[in-house]
Amino acid sequence: MAPKPSILQPTEVLIRVKAVAINPADYKMIDLGHRVTSWPLVPGLDGAGIIEQVGDEAGDFKIGDRVLAFFTAGDRSGSYQEYAAVQGKDVAKLPAKWSLEQASTLGVCYLTAVMALGIGLKTPLPFLEGGPTSGLQPSSVLILGGSSAVGAATIQLLRLAVPECKILATSSLRHHDHLKNYLGADGVIDRNSASLPSDVKSASPGSHGVDAIVDVVGAGRTQRDIFEALNPHGAKIYAQVWTGDDEIQAPDSVNSIMFRGRDLPQVPGNQNIVRTLAQLLEEDRYKLPLQVHHVGHGLSALEKALVLMRQGVSGEKLVVSI
Repeated sequence: MAPKPSILQPTEVLIRVKAVAINPADYKMIDLGHRVTSWPLVPGLDGAGIIEQVGDEAGDFKIGDRVLAFFTAGDRSGSYQEYAAVQGKDVAKLPAKWSLEQASTLGVCYLTAVMALGIGLKTPLPFLEGGPTSGLQPSSVLILGGSSAVGAATIQLLRLAVPECKILATSSLRHHDHLKNYLGADGVIDRNSASLPSDVKSASPGSHGVDAIVDVVGAGRTQRDIFEALNPHGAKIYAQVWTGDDEIQAPDSVNSIMFRGRDLPQVPGNQNIVRTLAQLLEEDRYKLPLQVHHVGHGLSALEKALVLMRQGVSGEKLVVSI
């Protein structure tokens, strides 16, 4: 375990981590060394806790504030530890109605969903202070992996960004009600359907196909016929989240865009992303993307949670209390 940070930078806060959410990126760092520049490493990108110390230039925080944060894997700032030092700009205060366990699941999926829209689709981001005010206004979008945390976040932010867009998503049947009736997708298609492309087209405006596909789970690697669901006269965009594998090759006629965490500075208003999330939570404009599966308590429970994540998780977020 890394030592408790004893000296804060003026722009940092010290967080007593109380809850950690598990992401696929965590075990890929541990098992494959993805994004790792040196060892030893404290993983963990998502978490929530209580502020114990505030740097002089860290912002409007006080000791005892309940917060979520965008953590950074490393000995000072990874969330897989009891205390982490985090830049104040990457920290958001929590409304009272949000538990720390719920809040711990929000960071990575929200940030990735913002990039899916701002970089992948290049839509306006009217909910983001300083965000783009013009851009693509798709009439319909298909989200591959709707029951993932990123998929569930993208459904919500796309509705805020382009209210008139018809949002379709794929998932297994047991998640359809959550995506449609809780998160607001217009249609949900069985991801295991043998006629998936035609099912998507049938659900799209005029049955012409969707303007864009957002692939947050790498489904296009094996579901090669999914590109047939694109409207041949639409924008024909395939926006793919980097999942640690090589870029998925789309047909030549499709505008394929891959994005990852390091691309965040490309989004206008990116410096306000965390503050915007806090506002959306306070105004009840952003819901808990997925239900929490509480795996256990203590650092020892993290290994159990990582085993579950390696086996595959859908429709829920694994959380460990620290």
